[in-house]
Amino acid sequence: MVSINPAGDHNPKNLAHAVAGIQGAIWHHSALSAPAVREAHPAGNRAAHSGKEHEGARNAGSPFSTAGRVSSCTVELVSDYETLLRLKPAWDRLAEESDVSHPFLTFEWVQTWWECFGEGKELHILLVKNNGKLKAIAPLMRSTEKKYGVSVRQLGLIYNPHTPRCDFLVARDAKGVYPAVWRHLWSHRSEWDVLALCQLPSDSRTLLKFRRYASAGRFPAGIWEGEKSPYLLIGTPNGYPDGTCRKEEKNLKNRFNRLQKLGQPDLEVITQADATLNDGLRLEAAAWKAGSGTAIVSDPAVCAFYSKLAERAALRGWLRLYFLSVRNRRIAFTYSLCYKQRLFLLKPGYDPDCAQYAPSRLLLSLTLRNALARDITEYDLLGSDDEWKLKWTNEVRPHSWLFIYPRTPRGFLLHGLKFGLLRRICKMPSAFF
Repeated sequence: MVSINPAGDHNPKNLAHAVAGIQGAIWHHSALSAPAVREAHPAGNRAAHSGKEHEGARNAGSPFSTAGRVSSCTVELVSDYETLLRLKPAWDRLAEESDVSHPFLTFEWVQTWWECFGEGKELHILLVKNNGKLKAIAPLMRSTEKKYGVSVRQLGLIYNPHTPRCDFLVARDAKGVYPAVWRHLWSHRSEWDVLALCQLPSDSRTLLKFRRYASAGRFPAGIWEGEKSPYLLIGTPNGYPDGTCRKEEKNLKNRFNRLQKLGQPDLEVITQADATLNDGLRLEAAAWKAGSGTAIVSDPAVCAFYSKLAERAALRGWLRLYFLSVRNRRIAFTYSLCYKQRLFLLKPGYDPDCAQYAPSRLLLSLTLRNALARDITEYDLLGSDDEWKLKWTNEVRPHSWLFIYPRTPRGFLLHGLKFGLLRRICKMPSAFF
């Protein structure tokens, strides 16, 4: 198992030309370095009728040697949007029966993501059932990507940069879920070149299990160390209002006093998806994001996603649009969701004309006071461990990306490109090219 940082995968100058020129050598290298393998085909591990796949027996030497005993779990594939829509009641029940404490595996999130970002991709959602009862959902999708000049069939979690966290949705009492999913994916390994499990919490059981299965089956695999997302515990001895937060609030006192000369700062909390969101999106784009093309309003698909998500989250009581206002003028904004007594910060913004008052930091201070009064237990700042976030907390939630490749010449080639030769190429001086 190889572990690297995503930053190490960036292309140096003229890397595309270098890769194109040595792909034949890389193929030769991969074929030579790959151990001789005879892939096992466990008896009974064929897809059953009615779209269900039953657990099969295991042969000696198969990659199922650590996947647990054969269970009564079945796996069903959902690949069309209409079937996805009919899953909502069962999906909602499973979300309540799981230990997942964030909103990024809810039906509303996945539905909205697919409507706005799913073009050119194919749903590949796996439903794991035990005696006919839904026990887990693996929200996967299929796509074809260009990686280093090579066309790659990718099967992975439903993810893009607007997805803060991914995982499987699993009931607390579920047994045999992970072996069932692994067997399904292994039996269909000819249909994908890479299994990409992106943005998993580093303590995720999905990450632990699939790393173990890949290692036991000697699949080419590697880990990216992803974002470390800061979060604040609220109402605990070492969380807000004590600890690191107390020091930052003292630093903001002077800014708050200066802002009061313009008028009394007020906190607005909007829980309905109305025209107020437009004010928030204006502030989100106001500082530097519009100029760099990264603002929500800069991309129609992104704008549609956050607008639709606000509507659906409001219906479920999750939406929280926070504004810092002075004399009816909104000068800072955060787009947040409140789920299972936790807050999640998706997008911040502020008026650059008021930057001298640190409006975003003041808004966070007022938001935390409001959260404490409402028994919110945590504020997850999401994203990376930016300096301004670490002024409030030392707690971070690491994420990892797991890539697994089939034991084929092509699988070894792609693994070598991502985790082997390409990494060494990136360290070469540009003069070499």
